[in-house]
Amino acid sequence: MTSTPDDGQRAGTAVDAAQPPFLPRLRPRGAVWLTAPAVLVLLVALAYPLGIVVWRSFSDPAIGIDNYVWFFQSPVNRTVLQRTFVVAAWVTLACLICAYPYAYAMTIVGRNMRLALILCVLVPFWLSGVVRTLAWVILLQDSGVINSILRGIGLSPVKLIRTLPGVVIGMTQVLLPFMILPIYSVMKGIDTRLLQAARSLGARPWKAFLQIYVPLSLPGVYAGAIIVFILSLGFYITPALLGGPRSILLSSLVQNQVLSLLNWGRGGAMGVVLLVATFVLLAIAAPLMRQKHTSSRREA
Repeated sequence: MTSTPDDGQRAGTAVDAAQPPFLPRLRPRGAVWLTAPAVLVLLVALAYPLGIVVWRSFSDPAIGIDNYVWFFQSPVNRTVLQRTFVVAAWVTLACLICAYPYAYAMTIVGRNMRLALILCVLVPFWLSGVVRTLAWVILLQDSGVINSILRGIGLSPVKLIRTLPGVVIGMTQVLLPFMILPIYSVMKGIDTRLLQAARSLGARPWKAFLQIYVPLSLPGVYAGAIIVFILSLGFYITPALLGGPRSILLSSLVQNQVLSLLNWGRGGAMGVVLLVATFVLLAIAAPLMRQKHTSSRREA
């Protein structure tokens, strides 16, 4: 069956009718110009300062790689770098454990309850991170609320302040919304009739959930994990207030080099090493996550 010119004309008319009349038609070149303000802001606010930091890491106090040699020759720097990535991984895992059931609950409750749960997620964004961290200082200190409750029920107090577990707890609370929202945005688009179909075919509820629902929600998990992990690497306020000498992260060393010792070269080298290490880790993890997600969808 061949198409006639009248058919093509009618198709074009239908497309024109489907387009809202108040929206201007833009050519690809015009669409590119619309991104110019955002690109300009990124260049001024991100690329230019980052370029200065990279340049100073190679030129302050002398041109060369002395700052990077110093960084990798120092056992303290290597230990702190490793600790920074370990803490970021623990925070990401803790956020995932807390966020996944919370996001799932947001998709199965009623409208009013869903609005209340969303409000609980958004409230932390309206409070200062310093205020939230100081609240955790009160809760986690040796004579704080948590240890008082433990003493009241007959248990021995736990050392939480100035420790890595305390830092992980505080960072998890601050970064939890960044894990909940991406997971929820994916979960709300999953058709729950797929679970009902699996149950009608004889699958148990938990098996249908693990083999169908979880693989479909993995894009949100991956997005949230990447966001939380990257944000955890650059945290400063929470580790500084809740941590101790044995829980110092790389951000504290950068602050000490730049503001206390006024050594911009070494501080810039620390920042560049952290940035490059993050990009390398993401470059390795992204194909693995994509491959695992593809295989999971095929199995589902």
